[in-house]
Order: sequence, then structure tokens, then C-alpha cells
Amino acid sequence: MKDTRYAVMGAGLAGSLMSILLARQGGQVRVFESRPDPRAGRGVGGKSINLAVSVRGLHALNQVGLRETILSQAVAMRGRMIHATSGGLTFQPYGTRAGEAIQSVSRGALNLALIEAAGREPGVELNFGGKCRDVDPESGGFVIEQLDTGHRRQEQADALVGADGAFSAVRARLQRMNRFDYQQSYLTHGYKELTIPATAGGGFAMEPNALHIWPRGGFMMIALPNQDGSFTCTLFWRFEGPDSFANLTTPQEVLDYFGRTFPDAVSFMPDLDEQFRDNPVNSLVTVRSRPWHHGDRIVLIGDACHAVVPFYGQGANAAFEDCVLLDEAMRAHPGDRAGAFAHYDATRREHVNTLADLALSNFVEMRDATASPLFRGRKRLERVLHRLAPNLFIPLYTMVTFTRIPYGDAVRRARRQWQVVRLLALAAGLPLLVVLLLLVTGVLVNLFS
Repeated sequence: MKDTRYAVMGAGLAGSLMSILLARQGGQVRVFESRPDPRAGRGVGGKSINLAVSVRGLHALNQVGLRETILSQAVAMRGRMIHATSGGLTFQPYGTRAGEAIQSVSRGALNLALIEAAGREPGVELNFGGKCRDVDPESGGFVIEQLDTGHRRQEQADALVGADGAFSAVRARLQRMNRFDYQQSYLTHGYKELTIPATAGGGFAMEPNALHIWPRGGFMMIALPNQDGSFTCTLFWRFEGPDSFANLTTPQEVLDYFGRTFPDAVSFMPDLDEQFRDNPVNSLVTVRSRPWHHGDRIVLIGDACHAVVPFYGQGANAAFEDCVLLDEAMRAHPGDRAGAFAHYDATRREHVNTLADLALSNFVEMRDATASPLFRGRKRLERVLHRLAPNLFIPLYTMVTFTRIPYGDAVRRARRQWQVVRLLALAAGLPLLVVLLLLVTGVLVNLFS
């Protein structure tokens, strides 16, 4: 909205992208970020798990001319590579068509590209090293503390965008208002990041075009490829108890445990004990909140209003999609910020709540089910049905990852599809052999669940 003064809290993925979109509407945008400016070569702080960027995220990046730039920095992952304890490998394709892949991208590199693009955008002013300490939801006033000096100053904007993450200061202020709902829930599992370096010749130690998973029932390790030949690995373990971070306290215990549990990975990590000792354990939180706006003064996007765990690979994609949908709502309601914010809130919230549920259930699938022949058989059947009737049957994973169908609509369509399959099977009087096949692959169990 032309000449509107916006303050965007947070220069992460969503905040940087949203600042560009707001400036292209004609707004005057100031971005406030507590971390140092990564353009000065100090890197981008915060979470570092590699991102899996797919259709929703690429569509958003295309709106600001960054799609090809990011793809040039990415490694395509065409499926999951499952690592058995015995060392055996099983490849499970993600898509149902040739060329369907998700893109492994460094979070830091993606954030830096967005910050650089925002810095080039007329109408965007970037401010680093300052943290939002308070917000006045009625006036649009806010307080910024400069972290290096402790100095606090009062600022003013026509509208504030809360893009400051799962522990958002903007949302925290809204939580003190009447009838604001907020819920956070932590997994009993945390995560620790490790690295598999490139080989001595600069190549990949494992198949590069796959997301590698070591499912071990109740916990797992994954690895995503980087362009330099390395892999970013992430352990998802319980904090305490058996098979937990707390259970390994000495270098020898770490080496012995990995030798038993992830034997093929140990040889790729010559400094495993040092990495395990030095790298921190982080928590995994789901955030749900409502409403996401306050009149025409405040609106929330990304993790600030709907943080999800990373197991469906949609956290960044969903945050980017928030930006696109908010931008579209504002363009559809010229001169009516309150109406635009309310429309975005009302039409989006259901779908990201659905995504939160999908992400939690996919954690169980990744760690417990991906190694199962029943799971692989069910996935094969989905691909067959899609090829036979591509317009009538689309696997849920395909709808979430390779289309822009809203998350809630995708789940409802998947349920209807399986209902149709069940009815057709009953009407056709399927031979006993086919019924047994469906039972073995677990499909009939899903139809009635």
C-alpha cells in the first residue's frame, strides 16, 4: 500500500522476503534484526538445519526474481535413501514423475541472498544489531534496544510485521491482550547437527541426489547434501533415557554407539567425537496462535504465528507462502489494511495448523516406518494409482510438496481419494489376491483410519 510506513521485525527468511514485497507495493519499509549484518562476512546466525525448498518456496522466490539464483546454489534430492543397520540401502523416490525433486539449500546462504536482495530494493532500509523490546498495538509504536550499547529508542510505523521467529517479541505483546490464544508444545526429542565432509577429491561420500535417513525406530539421523560435497547431518534423539543425548557422555561411548547404530556413517566422519562434544543440542517446538493480526497495525507471518517441526520439509516453504498470500490479500484490499490482514488470517490459519499435524506425524513415519516393506509397498501403490489416474488420484506427499494446493485441502482430498478407491474395490469385487496385496501393503488399514 503506497507510502505506508512498515516496520518488519526480523530479517530471517520470511521477514526479508516480506520487506521486498511490501516495498514493491510502494511502502516505506524498515527492517529490524537483532543479529549482525551477514553481508559484512559474519555469517547468518540462528538455526542451521539445511532447508528442503520445494514448489511453494520456489514460487515465492520467483515473485522477487530469486528462483534461479537459489536453484543454482541447491542440490536436487529426488528421494529418500534409507540406510539399514546392516549397511543396505533402499531408495524411495519423492515424486511420481521424472524430474520431481526437492532442493537442499543452506539456510544461511538462502537468508543471505534474501537480505542482499532486500538491501538492493528501493524503499527498504535494513537495521541490524537491534532487538524489539516492546510494541504498542494501538499506535504502531515500538521500542528497539541496540544490543551493543544497551540504548533504547522509541520508533513509530503505520503497521508492524512480526517476522521474528517462534519466540516473537511482537506476538508476545499480543499474547497479553484479551482473547489471544497461544499454544506451544515441545517434542521429547531434540536435535544436534553434524557434518560429513567431502571426500579427499572434493566429491560426495554418498549419493548426492537424495535425503539420507537412518531410521532406527523412535529416533533417527538424516543427511542433506551441500554443493561443496559435504552433507549436513542432523541427529533427532530424545533428550533423556535410552538412545538419548544424555546417555552418551564420553568420546568412546559416542564412537561405540555410532559404530553399532549408524555403522556406515562412522567412516565418513573422522572427527565424530569432537563434533558430538562441541555442537549444541537444540529443541523442537510447535507454535499455534490466533489471531495473527490486530486491526490495521500488526500482522504475524512465519514462525512468529505457526512454527512447525521440520519433518515434512515445509517450514520455510510455508513461511514464504505466507508472504505471497499476505501480499495478494493486501493488493486485493487497497486502502484497507485491516481487511487485508483479516482475510489473510482467516484463510491461511487452518492450513498451517494442518501442516503442523502433518509434520508431527511425518516424524513418526520417517523414524519408524520408512524402513518397513509395508511402507514401501504402500508408496508403490500410490505411484501406480497416480499413473493410472493422474487427475483423480494424487498422493498426499505430492500435493503438499509439488503443488500449491492449500495444506488442509490436500489432506481432505487425500481422504476422499482413498474413500473412492475403497468403494471401487468393493464394487468391482476385487480378487482375493488383490485384497491380500492391499492388506500386506497396509492400504486397507489407511482407508479405514
